[in-house]
Amino acid sequence: MEDDYVFAIEDSYPVTPGHTLIIPKRHFDNYFDINKSERKSVEELLKKRRKQLLELDKTIEGFNIGVNIGESAGQTIMHCHVHLIPRRIGDTINPRGGVRGVIPEKMNY
Repeated sequence: MEDDYVFAIEDSYPVTPGHTLIIPKRHFDNYFDINKSERKSVEELLKKRRKQLLELDKTIEGFNIGVNIGESAGQTIMHCHVHLIPRRIGDTINPRGGVRGVIPEKMNY
């Protein structure tokens, strides 16, 4: 899946099956440096990939979308990319807090 500005690939170390990366073709490391055309393409490809995943796997019941910006936020590949992570009932004991889980003690509130 791709367009003029971005492409999608499955993550090499998926959090869940179907974990996909949406990656701008232009090189930059910080999501805040994305331009309007790239941002629009990211959003459109996220929607297309979500639809595709839902058609392929009826066990998917939710999604997390995330971006790591900087080493302190967990970024290990210094090229901007957006994570689309399919979620299924039972894939974690307690999903409450969602993305707050990046700091586990802040997840349950």
